[in-house]
Parts: sequence; C-alpha cells; structure tokens
Amino acid sequence: MLHDREAIAAAVTALLRAAGLDPSGDADLRQTPARVAKMWVEEFLAGTTMDPSKILGEPVVGEPDPDVVIVSGLRFHSMCPHHLVPFRGVARLAYLPAGKLAGFGRLADLVECFTKRLTLQERATHQIANAVWRGLGARGAGCVMEAEQWCLALPGERHDRSRVVTAAFVGEMTERPDLKAQ
Repeated sequence: MLHDREAIAAAVTALLRAAGLDPSGDADLRQTPARVAKMWVEEFLAGTTMDPSKILGEPVVGEPDPDVVIVSGLRFHSMCPHHLVPFRGVARLAYLPAGKLAGFGRLADLVECFTKRLTLQERATHQIANAVWRGLGARGAGCVMEAEQWCLALPGERHDRSRVVTAAFVGEMTERPDLKAQ
C-alpha cells in the first residue's frame, strides 16, 4: 500500500483551516502540511508496507541453539488509532530457538514493522511475538512492551508519568515463568 502524501497534506491543511488557522498566511504553518505528511508516511505508516516474513529474511542455521535469545532496549514509537496521538517506549523480545536464529537487527526491524502504523500497544505486542514464533519456527516467543501513552498522559497532569506494560507469550514461553520474568 502506497501512501498519498499530497492527500495527507491537503487533509492537514483542511484540519488547520477548520481549527481557524491559515497555513498560507502564517509563516510558521506554511510548510506544516508537507512536514506532517512526510512524518506520517515515514514514521507513523511505514510499517504497513513492511512484510514481517521478509524482514526476518533467511535465518542463520547450523549454529547451536542457545537456551533463549533476548533482545531488550528496542525503542519504538507508534500512533494510537483512537486519538491519533503518539505513544513511545521500549520493547523486549525473546524466543526459544529451534534450529534457526535471526539477526538482532532484523528483530529490531520487526518491532518497527508492527509499531510504525496506527495500532494498539496490546495488538503490536501480540503481533511481534507471533511473527517471531511463526517466522523462525521457534519453540516459543515473547514480547514485552513498556510505553508512555500520550492519550493517557495528555488530558491532565494526573497521569503524565504513567507507563503501560503489555506482554504476550506463545508456544513454550507460556509454560516458562523463569523466562517470562527475564
């Protein structure tokens, strides 16, 4: 799916005008529609054009399987489909190899695939765990995401320091509390 930057820019212009602002008459707003369209296409919608199976690519085979592979500190940002405000955080993903290993950078790219789109944090967490599990034929996989949800933080200072943690485990990871804790 290709995204129409011109249509997005036109929609932003219409939004600004509906808010009583004139992008053609205000120097601060002249380039705003084009900038917003670029940001949306490159940061908030890019994941919709990514194919998780292609991201994982050719796995590494012939290496001894470690007990578990854990990659943490994977920073991400996304856009809430309910309020169209961003959320950002850190993901940790793990899998139990079964003869196939993935490059660490490919795992980071997989997180981007499911977060650079309009999505719920809960949904992305499940999609990432399932993509690793199925894509690598792993014995199990898990994903934990911790994020600052701006739709929760913006409406007042009462929740401005809140963090939302979501976790999804599939396969043998569901039966391993020791690995879930990691």
